[in-house]
Amino acid sequence: MKKRILVIGSLNVDAVIEMKKMPQVGETILGSKVTYIPGGKGANQVCTVARLGDNGKILGCIGQDHFGKMQENSLLHSGVDISTIKKSDSAATGMASIYVDEEGNNSIVVVPGANAECDVNYIGELDKVIQESDYIILQMEIPIASITYAIERAKELNKIVILNPAPAPDHISGELLEKIDYITPNETELMRLCGKRGNAVEDYRNCAKELLQKGVKNVLVTLGNQGALLVNAGMEKIFPARKVLAVDTTAAGDCFNGAFVVALSEGKDVEEAIIFANAASSIAVTRNGAQTSIPTRQETDEIFEQMMSVKK
Repeated sequence: MKKRILVIGSLNVDAVIEMKKMPQVGETILGSKVTYIPGGKGANQVCTVARLGDNGKILGCIGQDHFGKMQENSLLHSGVDISTIKKSDSAATGMASIYVDEEGNNSIVVVPGANAECDVNYIGELDKVIQESDYIILQMEIPIASITYAIERAKELNKIVILNPAPAPDHISGELLEKIDYITPNETELMRLCGKRGNAVEDYRNCAKELLQKGVKNVLVTLGNQGALLVNAGMEKIFPARKVLAVDTTAAGDCFNGAFVVALSEGKDVEEAIIFANAASSIAVTRNGAQTSIPTRQETDEIFEQMMSVKK
């Protein structure tokens, strides 16, 4: 029986602004193009789950506006069950302004809007959805009280919990970390969680070990074009990324996280799951946008098989 995945998180619309280079503080530059695309870390991850695994639901909140309808249509197109999404009576759908330079790098500013209403009461009312799920994946674009409640409830029910700490807070309590099976920061988020600076793999290993000491079972760090680093009690290993020409890295991390949990839910071991996630995200970065960049299962399987053959 296929195991079920629940994503709890944000639903936004992204205003993607393309430009030659990122502006400096106080600098005005001309952009070349602006596009409105459904996004939000929660929505991106559940779209990935639906396209690659067909076994996901989402808890999140949108506004009753044009952007909310755009998000619903995108989720439906990807095969997501939207019956559990809350529609705010007063708040607008969340918005992210994403600045993308000609090398595919991005900077993002998020205005939460209706995501603030993904609160404890709403999640508690849909406790049956948590009970029916096997894997719970969260990010940090909804209220921290909701994240804490959902993780604690999931562990009461012996679910597998994956936390993608983005955007990263300055601190996550030890009590909460002990309930996380996989934490999946990028390198910047990892260093912030540890309150340290550094940009070398050894720095990332050391910070990952700190999180292990605080109770996390697995630390999986996405390293962009370097791949991913897994650190747990029995392993410290880098999984190289597939070399591609990146166009837009906007949803690469979300695609990685969604693909990773799909692979776990299908019984792949953690190493295979990371390679599968690397395969999916390597396709996503060659395309523009967030949900529009997420690959199909057939595309991902083809690259995954290539990467596994190289590994052997």
